[in-house]
Amino acid sequence: MARRILITGGSGLVGSAFQAIQANYPDSEFISWSSRDCNLTDLAETKSKVAEAKPDAILHLAAISRGIGFSSKYPATLLRDNVLMNMSVLEAARVLEIPKTVMTLTIGMYPADCPIPITEDYIHLGPPHGSNYSYAFAKRLVEPSIRAYRAEYGMNVIGLAPNGIYGPNANYAYEDSLMISALIRRFHENKDSGERLTVWGDGSPLREYTYSEDMARAYMWCLDNYNEEQVLHVGTIEEHSEKSVAYMVAEIMEIDQNRIDFDTTKPAGPLRRSTDNSRFIGLSKFQYTPFRTGLEKSIEWFLERYPDPDKIRL
Repeated sequence: MARRILITGGSGLVGSAFQAIQANYPDSEFISWSSRDCNLTDLAETKSKVAEAKPDAILHLAAISRGIGFSSKYPATLLRDNVLMNMSVLEAARVLEIPKTVMTLTIGMYPADCPIPITEDYIHLGPPHGSNYSYAFAKRLVEPSIRAYRAEYGMNVIGLAPNGIYGPNANYAYEDSLMISALIRRFHENKDSGERLTVWGDGSPLREYTYSEDMARAYMWCLDNYNEEQVLHVGTIEEHSEKSVAYMVAEIMEIDQNRIDFDTTKPAGPLRRSTDNSRFIGLSKFQYTPFRTGLEKSIEWFLERYPDPDKIRL
């Protein structure tokens, strides 16, 4: 009988990637939940529906995580709902004795001025960057939660920290899409207009971007092979500036790069968040999709579906 793996946030960027890699895991049945399937901020509902699903493992990916604009407007919502979802999943896994639970953290939880490259030991060195502090603190709380639930209840619960994620099935909505998906949609819609294409910030911040299917495979490796309380960085360390990403998107979409302007009056976030993933790589010998290759696949996926709202999140 196939093991049943419950994936919260199953309609999101990483959650949907599990369907793309399903053929590689014939011994597993992925049960994908979106917010329509269960209100994870409600503990009673979460316990009830996890009991009905009868999973052998939970991969908790669900979160409210959007751009800087949303973070500055709704900080209490981000803090409250993410903490409630995390605790509901942990409590359901505890009460129902789920054999293994995987929790998700974020690179954005680290102190704004922590040493580079960032290791998993720096989580609590100081406050996170102010541009997304409430989400960062909600995710940072996952780490002591893992230690506490393992210590008191003997649960097999682990924590993984992805970095920037991109790929098919990203959110392309104007109000809350992240950088790469926002660029792809705006550049496509204005490709033939001749108008200037404005990008927030000066383009200097450096970011690591991991292809969504790689992230799904990394989660599966950890589900099968990792059982320690130490949080792991599971994203790539390939790094690109926001300016180079904008130019690469334009090149792939055959848009004149000279049309791109950078608005230095807009916030850009911390200059660098380079991570150290040596613990994970040392254990797994994991191989990532090169950024350019993944970006080409992502743009191709978008162009095949735009502007059909039934096939793409707009």
